[in-house]
Amino acid sequence: MTEKSEKKILLTGVAGFIGSHLLSRALKEGYRIVGVDNFLTGKMSNIEAVLNENPEYPERFELLREDIRDLDKMIDAAAGCACIIHEAAIGSVPWSIQDPLLAHHTNMTGFIHILEAAKANKIKRVVYASSSAVFGDATAVPAKENAEGHCLSPYASSKRSQEIYAEAYARCYHLEIIGLRYFNVFGKRQDPNGAYAAVIPKWGAAMAESRPCVIFGDGTSTRDYCHVDNVVQANFLAMNMPSSSKEGFAYAMNIGCGRETSLLELHQMMKSAFEQKYSKSVHDPKFESPRLGDIEHSCADISQAERVLGFKPLISVKDGLASLILSGEFDII
Repeated sequence: MTEKSEKKILLTGVAGFIGSHLLSRALKEGYRIVGVDNFLTGKMSNIEAVLNENPEYPERFELLREDIRDLDKMIDAAAGCACIIHEAAIGSVPWSIQDPLLAHHTNMTGFIHILEAAKANKIKRVVYASSSAVFGDATAVPAKENAEGHCLSPYASSKRSQEIYAEAYARCYHLEIIGLRYFNVFGKRQDPNGAYAAVIPKWGAAMAESRPCVIFGDGTSTRDYCHVDNVVQANFLAMNMPSSSKEGFAYAMNIGCGRETSLLELHQMMKSAFEQKYSKSVHDPKFESPRLGDIEHSCADISQAERVLGFKPLISVKDGLASLILSGEFDII
């Protein structure tokens, strides 16, 4: 790998929630970035927020309004890059069920295009976003790699298929491919709108608008909520992990905090931080029937990421939520 001040990275999904945080970290550390986004879900405001942090950033950032489904454009975009970080995807289970062809063409065909772009440009290292959805109906908690269940959605199937293709490309073309299975990521710039919004931004918007937060079920179901800075850390550890052989390798590893938080606990944490910030009472949650397909418990076994990458989550759920709310992310207008 070249020195980071000279290293150029291709970052797909750069205008998305996680992509924009990766862009910010990369620019702060002196990397040059070629960012790709088709703006189907990405927002220019996310990029503007990053670039406004430092007026020198635009000199090391090139934005391409392209689609990962265009192979030739991806090969051209990757020219001269030392690494690819691939975040672009249809990242919603309900959306993939509604439009499985779009999920397939974006998540599967687009992913193969990224691997082909790496191969064509002799780029050894590819880091990509997988998902905890690959565990499907597996019931073991915490979830451990190589103990996946049946996929429950086209989205989950596409992410699991990415991991299988990564193994084949590593063996056939000696690429170094690292998949990061994200568990319930949250942080600044996460969209609170739409039917597919994650629970934390959705609840933040509800509290700001003096509406009760909706809990499906009795609130005892759990998730492994992981602050976006922990995810950014994992990506950079994966990008800079030393090469272990000339033959290439493929990993798929869990990225979370390794801790379960129930919906009731999550609501209480957000309520406390919100009332501290705004001196305003928050409504009790509104309980509705459980949603079809929702799993009861999810938590990451992060021992492989700890061992292989040296990953250690630095921001807890409680501290991450407090920082998010106290930063004014959900300012009341």
